[in-house]
Amino acid sequence: MVAEVEWARMTAPDLREIAAGKNALAILPIGSLEQHGPHLPVITDTASASEAAIRAARLVSGEMPVAVLPGLWLGMSEHHLPFGGTITLDFEALRKVLQCIVRSLKALGFSRLLIVNGHGGNIDPLAVAVRELAVEFSMPIVSTLPWELAPEETAQIFEVDTGAHHACEGEASVMLAITPQTVRSDRFEQAFGNQQHPLENLPKGATRFYSFSEHAPTTGTWGDPRSATAEKGERFLNLQAAEVAKLIRCDALWTTPDPVWSAGRGQKTSAGRLEI
Repeated sequence: MVAEVEWARMTAPDLREIAAGKNALAILPIGSLEQHGPHLPVITDTASASEAAIRAARLVSGEMPVAVLPGLWLGMSEHHLPFGGTITLDFEALRKVLQCIVRSLKALGFSRLLIVNGHGGNIDPLAVAVRELAVEFSMPIVSTLPWELAPEETAQIFEVDTGAHHACEGEASVMLAITPQTVRSDRFEQAFGNQQHPLENLPKGATRFYSFSEHAPTTGTWGDPRSATAEKGERFLNLQAAEVAKLIRCDALWTTPDPVWSAGRGQKTSAGRLEI
């Protein structure tokens, strides 16, 4: 029997027992609340990250104490605002929310945090926040985007799209597997129309803010959902869960940050060095 791994389904004593275990791991799925074309629900990124995280936790639950937090449904999604349905944080707010979560986990006794991200707009802010919070709390914190794991195996599941984009074959398949009643498959044809991708031609080594309306002026979709199936969604999710489980088992990812940095920036450590 697989142990319960979902934080929201457990009692406080259950979670205290998990947190007291050796190398207790908390997993935080994070996504967004943003438009996903006329055919997918706005919770898509959060739902997919949560499902991958829960499946991965079940794979390792017999080996270590682990609990998966409810999916954080707010991310950085300014580029989707023109289409409606989108609620976004800025970086300062996102980092503060994560800081509060990490502080709480530390107080509860958890010693590690894995952030499973389902939204491309969170990649850069998470990269910065994870580094800063690992130092601030002297806790190993790892962030991953499951869609980027095992790229060759993932590519073999796609039939039409070349990879995961936005409200595409991949995301539509995953949502058909998780919650088919929220998917408007009758709008797949509408979602596929009027796409353009001028940002693919930007020079390498440069970055700027862009609105998703530059990709798809009317549909908000990047990719072709018309070939999506629940069977493909199961394959994507099972592959992602297996790859996330590999990360959880990878000892090299979970070394504790150098304690010399844990005193706080601008303070002297016990070794007398100045933090900056």
